[in-house]
Order: sequence, then structure tokens, then C-alpha cells
Amino acid sequence: MAGHSKWANIQHRKGRQDAKRGKIFTKIIKEITVAARMSGGDVTMNPRLRAAVAEAKEENMPADNIIRAIKKGTGELEGVNYEEIRYEGYGINGAAIIIDCLTDNKQRAVADVRHALTKFGGNLGTDGSVAFMFKHCGSLIYEPGTDEDKVMEIALDAGAEDVVTDEDGSIEVITPPNDFLTIKEAMEAAGLKAVLAEVTMKPSIETVFTGDDAVKMQKILDALEDLDDVQDVYTTAVIEE
Repeated sequence: MAGHSKWANIQHRKGRQDAKRGKIFTKIIKEITVAARMSGGDVTMNPRLRAAVAEAKEENMPADNIIRAIKKGTGELEGVNYEEIRYEGYGINGAAIIIDCLTDNKQRAVADVRHALTKFGGNLGTDGSVAFMFKHCGSLIYEPGTDEDKVMEIALDAGAEDVVTDEDGSIEVITPPNDFLTIKEAMEAAGLKAVLAEVTMKPSIETVFTGDDAVKMQKILDALEDLDDVQDVYTTAVIEE
């Protein structure tokens, strides 16, 4: 881990996400539709839908798009029936990868995921092969220089599980998945805006990649994230620029 900067990696990740903004609306609409189908269209009674709608608003999605996606989920409008599927696999050097999909064609999804992995030196694993290396949680990350005491006080009062300060000064608030949005809103009400905020699969171990290996591993991740059926990609790999 020598020379590894968590903050630099976060900036790297965020930059790559911003570069792929064309896919953001499609992903959010899928998530809203599935959340509404599973637990109803009332955001006050459906935490998953509430989180998806909040993300849509942060991305300045028009209200009509949000309403239409909810209605497709509840059956008020005709829509595609998406199925949630999780695949587990490996990149190079044994780095673990979890791939979450929302798809209307399971055969296509698994074929595309397998191809993206094997094309660049990875492979598809079996169910449970890597999931034990990750923890389902909310993550709020604050830039170096943020008031650590204030973050800790507000976060823990709001119900956060942990607050971790990295050597580079960045601060991460870890939350239970279902309490993520409530804690995020409490932090923002106190004037603390996270640079990166998400419900994620947080790796318990990390493998740092540099040089040619970093390039190869990034190609695998990019190929997966570019697939239409893929919603989220999680990995134990840390790509150093």
C-alpha cells in the first residue's frame, strides 16, 4: 500500500463516473422502476425508492421522468420488467469483482458480463465466491480539511456505524444501508456535503494496481460498466494513476 492515497483514488473514481454521465439517467430510471415495483410508489414508505428519487433530483432529472418511472414500476404505465441479478468474478491478479445488473434478458446479461471479464484477462466466478470480501453499507466521503470532530459528532448522533479518517485527511462515514439517506440528510443539514455518497459494497481488503496491471484492470472495469444491463460494479482493486 506504499504511496497509496485514498483521496486520490476517490477523485480518480469520481472523474471516471462523471465522464460516463450519459448512462446515469438510464440507471436511475431503472432503479426507480424496480424499487417502485418491489415496495410501492410511496417514497415515504419505500427507503429504496426514496434514495433513488433523491439521486435523480441530485442529477437534475426532470420530475416528469421520475413520476413516469414510478408509474411504470407500480403498473400504472406499461414498462419493461427488469430482473435483479448479481454476478461475482475476478479481474487480474485475483482482484474480486461484484457486478449488479438490472436486465430484461438474463441470458444476454450473463453472456455480456462473461465476455467483458474474459476479454481482458478476468473470469466469472460462482455465487458466493467473492461476496464475503464485501460489506453492504452506506458510504459518505468528505475531503481533506473537513472538520473531523463535527463530522464525527453529527454522524454518530444520526446513527452512523463508524467514522474513519484516512492518513491523507479524507473522512469516511459508514452507515447501515437503510439509514444512509437519513444520515446523509442530517450531515447536509449541518453543512457537511459529501464529495462521494453512495450505498455500496465496501471491500474488506484492497489490492493496489499500478503500471500496466492498473491499465489492464481498468479496462475490465470499464468494459463492465459500459454494459447496458450493468447498474453497479464493485471491486477490491484500487487503481493508482
